[in-house]
Amino acid sequence: MTGDPGAMTGRRGERSRLRLLQLTGLTSSCDRFALAPLIVVIGIDMRAPLVAVLAVASAYYLAYGLMQPVWGLVSDRIGRVRVMRIALLGAALAGVVSALAPNLLVLGVSRTVSAACVAALIPATLVYVGDMWPAQVRQRPLAEVLTASSLGTALATAGAGAAAQLVGWRAVPAVTGVAAAALWVALRRLPEPEREPASQSPIGSLLAVVRDRWALVVLVLVLVEGAIVLGVLTYLPAAVQALGSSEGVAGLVAASFGVGAVVLSRVVRSLVGRLSAVGLATVGAAMLVAGWALPALTVSLVTVTVGGLLVGGSWAFLHTTLQSWATEVVPGERAAMIALFAALLFLGGSVGTAVLAPLADVAAFDAVFRVAVAVSVPLAVAAVLARRRYGERGTIGPAPAAD
Repeated sequence: MTGDPGAMTGRRGERSRLRLLQLTGLTSSCDRFALAPLIVVIGIDMRAPLVAVLAVASAYYLAYGLMQPVWGLVSDRIGRVRVMRIALLGAALAGVVSALAPNLLVLGVSRTVSAACVAALIPATLVYVGDMWPAQVRQRPLAEVLTASSLGTALATAGAGAAAQLVGWRAVPAVTGVAAAALWVALRRLPEPEREPASQSPIGSLLAVVRDRWALVVLVLVLVEGAIVLGVLTYLPAAVQALGSSEGVAGLVAASFGVGAVVLSRVVRSLVGRLSAVGLATVGAAMLVAGWALPALTVSLVTVTVGGLLVGGSWAFLHTTLQSWATEVVPGERAAMIALFAALLFLGGSVGTAVLAPLADVAAFDAVFRVAVAVSVPLAVAAVLARRRYGERGTIGPAPAAD
């Protein structure tokens, strides 16, 4: 084990471990979600067309997704904490380069490197919880990690827009870089979980996951969810700015997603054990469809804000049901499954961003939201029916853990 295990034993030590995991997940979310509110202002500052800056965002999301399985498999071999610290050091250096970037090319490269690094953090925290907390109580710490991650989303979307308006967009990657450096030091105190030596090669672990029929169902569902949630969220600030609002207002409106996720995650925690996984998924699916239907009818500050809140609620209900399912579906290969789950989530976000970019480039945001609704409906139905069918097989208990 690394660090000082004696300093983090007992209930107090458990809370200390959880706080470090929460801060790590929050930092990853801040880095990931701070880019969208800056797209327009970066384009203006660097005299680049919107589609070029969107290409930087797509590269970021692609790297974030592709590196998930790599880090997951590496953590099986060198340890969860060591992976998090390596990733944090890389993110800190990339944040400094991004803040000083003289042109869009350097910014794109440094943001892509940052994405490749912070991609390790949330999956590693989830697997760490799976390693350190027993299954019967795991849902509580997972819910705490989700709350911190969602708070990071809200802080990033609101704070990035405000920072861009007050002091300039370069302050945003600088702040996340400093936070990553501080955590790199702090995580020296985090004990490394005991784990069994890897029983098969990385390829063997991935094959064991994709050979499982239900694992494939979960992975397909989260791929589509990534496209229709994370991909569309990229355009919330731009949609608000197209109405004539400032970057600060656009960031605040986009932060509605994080606010909805934070508030509703508390509701999910209270419902765990009282409402079935199917029930939680159904509530989240309905919120997802309703959330995108509102701005699809008419794009305004009110509809985009309420829509963001509802989609954030869907993240708390539906996404955490899928994530809990992912932690249980192939228990012998939890790290590989979580890595693939996260990879496909963010790859879906990258695909969604890229596919919708031509519509956003001509400010056709009503069409963006109509596409979101059209895909959300079959996703919602498929997720609920699949989770019900899986539960009927008696594979796991009815109550999902929260992310």
